[in-house]
Amino acid sequence: MSESFTQSEIDALLNQETSQQEVDEQVKVDIIGEVGNISMSQAATTLSSILNRRVSITTPRVIRIKLQEILDDLEAPKVATIVEFKEGLTGSNLMLLEVKDAIIIADLMMGGTGETTSTQFTELELSAVAEAMNQMIGTASTSMATMINSKVDILPPVVKLWNETEALEYEAVKEEEIYCISFSLNVEGAIESEIMQIFTDPVVDDIVSAMLADQATVVDREVPADPQPAAAPQPQVQAQTQTQTVVNQPKVEVSQPAFQPLNPTPITDGDNLDLILDVPLDLSVVLGRSKKTVKEILSFNAGSVIELDKLTDEPLEILLNGKLIAKGEVVVINENFGVRITNILSQKQRIHNLS
Repeated sequence: MSESFTQSEIDALLNQETSQQEVDEQVKVDIIGEVGNISMSQAATTLSSILNRRVSITTPRVIRIKLQEILDDLEAPKVATIVEFKEGLTGSNLMLLEVKDAIIIADLMMGGTGETTSTQFTELELSAVAEAMNQMIGTASTSMATMINSKVDILPPVVKLWNETEALEYEAVKEEEIYCISFSLNVEGAIESEIMQIFTDPVVDDIVSAMLADQATVVDREVPADPQPAAAPQPQVQAQTQTQTVVNQPKVEVSQPAFQPLNPTPITDGDNLDLILDVPLDLSVVLGRSKKTVKEILSFNAGSVIELDKLTDEPLEILLNGKLIAKGEVVVINENFGVRITNILSQKQRIHNLS
């Protein structure tokens, strides 16, 4: 006996299947976008510590597209970082960065200001960017491992320069579709650009499976399958046992302690001072002070000048264990700095500062 379907019923089934596929695809896009957002935020923190500049990466834009379409739209040159996953995830990850941005990052890492006009991307710049990418991706992988609750191990990232459009290729992927995540990269006072991350299907499938499995585990823990009954009588039994133990203990006699009488010993002048003559003390000199905000401190570079609150002819403060005892002036003795004491605080003032 055979069943027959009308054309409208067939169309409805096809539309239902297509809608379910679209929902599943949207779930993957949402998950990989959230994972990319969190992991790259951690990577931005790492890059900020390397460059001594504030680095921000905006919310990602995720699309599923054929790799060849991405490569056709790219303009060479590009700095490509390829990451192969060794454990935890299957597949690879590709990160693309503009050459001009890579040159600025390399300049900042080597102590520059980031205001370079150089367009030469040499082996030196490549090594510097490779180190930055290595630390960024390492941090991102650690963050990703925390999110999927599984160890994620990577091979050393491969950083190379794509000079020509024809050379833009990604051997891990041929004609299949990939997930492309675009971030807006901002390095304070130096870079306003975009960084691109490409995930292959195996990586995305592993991440989505781990995230969904983790959610399922949480639901199961909220509703235990076989709840254990509470054992209420046990505390009473323990209390009775403890009470019985206390009762059976023997009584302890308590008496007042006896001490020998203390006879006053006469103290001659200087005896009490001799006891502390070999005690080391910390003597320091304060040239001046200055208050700075965290933002100003983070902007310090080699060669920065910090203005103090003292004039050149003002006396310096001489501190003993952090307390002011005298004032002086700077002198030079045999090419060494020294301090000549010009004024010692009175005994009353010193005692007040030491208290």
